[in-house]
Amino acid sequence: MGQTLKQKLIELYQGESVTAHRFRYTLLGLDIATLVFLVASTFFYGHPAVDWVEWFFGTYILLDFLARLYIAPNEFKFITKPYSIIDMVVIISFFLPLAGQQLAFLRALSVTRLLRSSHLLEKLRKDFPFFRKYEDMHISAVNLLLFIFVMTELVFQTQVAHNDKILNFVDAMYFTVTTLTTTGFGDIVLEGSLGRLLTVIIMIFGVSLFLRLIQTVLRPHKVRYPCHACGLCLHDRDAVHCKACGELLNIPDEGLS
Repeated sequence: MGQTLKQKLIELYQGESVTAHRFRYTLLGLDIATLVFLVASTFFYGHPAVDWVEWFFGTYILLDFLARLYIAPNEFKFITKPYSIIDMVVIISFFLPLAGQQLAFLRALSVTRLLRSSHLLEKLRKDFPFFRKYEDMHISAVNLLLFIFVMTELVFQTQVAHNDKILNFVDAMYFTVTTLTTTGFGDIVLEGSLGRLLTVIIMIFGVSLFLRLIQTVLRPHKVRYPCHACGLCLHDRDAVHCKACGELLNIPDEGLS
């Protein structure tokens, strides 16, 4: 029975059947729902019903983690992977009542679950031509949005209890974006040494990601097609020869191998 269950889980998590793809898209939907909850819950800060929803999403992430661990070829390698460590931290932040709100900001790390699956990226390339055509721009935009989300959640959880200017996620995001863009209106200021440190982190790392996104949008569009001779992946859309080694290319219309 255990082997049969394992085989079913392997098929669902790693298979290429229609059912497997639907299952993984369902997981993606639950991951997105988790992020929506994290945002919405800030408007009901302290409400008892929020705790029950937290347990629901925490249970989902825990079961998903256990299923992945169960089918992993090497359990030790699995639990030491960065994404697995992040999942364990997120699970702890959902289920550790003794930590209270001190660790609540760690739940924002669940946003990284959206990027962990190579199967998902492959499926998006196959199903959505627009994603395939502008993949680099999408990935850069997602990285920037992930940074904004994590930092906004961190700002909210560390400031909501003692900063009357930050009452919900929107207030925290407003501060994060104005700091990221160096606009700095000054109507919201983070309090304490931790607040100043967060502000510095947002400005340094956020601006770097923002500039990376701008560069990706403005630079000439490239297609992903690995050269069989040297392995270079990015080429001009109308390239006939590889610019690195001169190998003859035969890039299909959709820019995929």
